[in-house]
Amino acid sequence: MNVLEVTALNKVYPGKVHTQALTDIHLSIEQGEFVGVMGPSGSGKTTLLNMVSTIDQPSSGEVKIGGSNPYRMKKKELALFRRRQLGFVFQDFNLLETLTVAENIVLPLTLDNRKLAEMDALLGKVAARLNIKDILNKRTYEISGGQRQRTAIARAIISEPAILLADEPTGALDSNSSRIVMESLEDINRREGTTLMLVTHDPLAASYCHRIVFIKDGKLAAEIHRGDNRQAFFQKIIDTLSFWGGNGHELSSIRV
Repeated sequence: MNVLEVTALNKVYPGKVHTQALTDIHLSIEQGEFVGVMGPSGSGKTTLLNMVSTIDQPSSGEVKIGGSNPYRMKKKELALFRRRQLGFVFQDFNLLETLTVAENIVLPLTLDNRKLAEMDALLGKVAARLNIKDILNKRTYEISGGQRQRTAIARAIISEPAILLADEPTGALDSNSSRIVMESLEDINRREGTTLMLVTHDPLAASYCHRIVFIKDGKLAAEIHRGDNRQAFFQKIIDTLSFWGGNGHELSSIRV
């Protein structure tokens, strides 16, 4: 079953000069897949993520998540759909500093008026899965960047969304924290069968995906699949990026 179905998607930003940000994008992501989206800066990868995450409306074409078109929903219905079906992980964590780690994680359930016992059980499960049980009572400014991102991932998956959308989740992290965060996402994908869509310019992060689609100038340019060997896939990512004009400076500090 396809969790995500993007059909003939176009996005034009009007203005003195029309900007065609996306042109005729077709993309489907199956249940349990881990798909990366890559491309040079300004290629349209974040625009695509914004269409899928219902942050920004397509000019034409269709987005379906779990068979539903969120753009046909009324405001209240969409808010509920977004909270229950979509998980978000951002580069800058988007955590609330006034809350503890635990309170940040259960926030989506609090908004959904879930029972306390149920919230506690789900919190225990995701905290164990992400290895952050020992920091649940800390405030977000007391923990490291990597721990913050794992807190954000826990918050994103606690309501068991249909798809987890991650926008440059390792962008603010050092290489060791990046690796731990990507291993956490890989583990969630493998054990829970969570469907993931990752936008990144980092080949190391991308090498954890099952397949990667490359966007250039708002169009799908290429697609590569991982196979068994992550090291070989990593090399294939770098080769594809350099072929499609990934900036050289973005590839300078790479270690697998």
